[in-house]
Amino acid sequence: MADHANHADFTANPAPLGLLGFGMTTILLNLHNAGLYEMNSMILAMGIFYGGIAQVIAGLMEWKKGNTFGTIAFTSYGFFWLTLAGLVTFPKTGLMTATSTGGLVAFLVMWGIFTAILFVGSLTLNRATQFIFGSLVVLFALLAIGDATGNEAITHLAGWEGIICGASAMYAAAAQILNEMYGRTVLPLGNLPAKPAIALKKAA
Repeated sequence: MADHANHADFTANPAPLGLLGFGMTTILLNLHNAGLYEMNSMILAMGIFYGGIAQVIAGLMEWKKGNTFGTIAFTSYGFFWLTLAGLVTFPKTGLMTATSTGGLVAFLVMWGIFTAILFVGSLTLNRATQFIFGSLVVLFALLAIGDATGNEAITHLAGWEGIICGASAMYAAAAQILNEMYGRTVLPLGNLPAKPAIALKKAA
């Protein structure tokens, strides 16, 4: 049998696709949360096709590259957007009842906890990735508090914070694209300093 273990990976980096799908959709939804326009078909379509399907595809591509973190993050947030679109559209079909406020708060809290786990994992990555996940934890917390209290000001604050979160993901995507195309650092990602190698000796 042929040995495929040492074959070089020449496939493209899927992370910018996932980051753009997440970032652009997050900005557009949070422009709504900030009170600038109503929930509309543009947000739902972005949530289904770019925030949803494109991110799932990016996650599967990360799986191909052996990147557990990227696989979990992109596929999970891709299905988050598809789920969110379903929460809005399914009740309009008459087949399901609308989610209660308590149910929506639970939904946001669970995704906040999930994101907090990924944030801890991101501490081993670059500063740009850390900012994305850290600001996303704050976003889920603000949205949950805004819905739980019915305080529109908190929801609007969450909207502006979410715009910053989405923009940070777009920045990270742009940095990866441009840095690769130009072969140098055009936009810094804040890479962590390399750790010195430590020789591990086994007891005799």
